[in-house]
Amino acid sequence: MVQHKIGEHKGHRSVRELKIGESGVICCLNDPEMGLKLLEMGCIPGTEVKMNSRAPLGDPITIIVNNYTLSLRLDEAETILLKQ
Repeated sequence: MVQHKIGEHKGHRSVRELKIGESGVICCLNDPEMGLKLLEMGCIPGTEVKMNSRAPLGDPITIIVNNYTLSLRLDEAETILLKQ
């Protein structure tokens, strides 16, 4: 599910907020334009993601999704919301 209203799920954490080694299950994607790109890369609601690493200055990050490593900018990671 791609949400069309930013802020509609304020209580949810985003992938951006995960610490290295933490994981979560994708709830929804909060940006319709970015959502299609993320869906194509395997960020599908119900899929588990794990924070793998951060660049020395914090951006980009890498996450593990569907047994592969995906590199994302922080603004992209912020649109991936996790189940509580």
